[in-house]
Amino acid sequence: MNRLVLTAQLLERGALRYTPAGLPALDLGLKHESQVTQDGQVRQVWFDIRARAIGDITQRVAALELGSTHGFAGFLGSARNGRGIVFHVTELD
Repeated sequence: MNRLVLTAQLLERGALRYTPAGLPALDLGLKHESQVTQDGQVRQVWFDIRARAIGDITQRVAALELGSTHGFAGFLGSARNGRGIVFHVTELD
């Protein structure tokens, strides 16, 4: 299964563009910070991740204020150039 659910801060949002299939698309920069317990030890976790919204969800993402924190859900895929991963956002809290 490939599903990611993440609470993250919206750091950046690219300009609205359209895929070759004509779907609206937005590239995003998200930042996550939390505490997790691993093997009985509390650990601070933080990272930035590239994300992309395609289709109807772009309208909701476009309305979000930069710097605001939300729940995002979707799946991980490879970047267009094949290097790294991109979080494809399909749901928004």
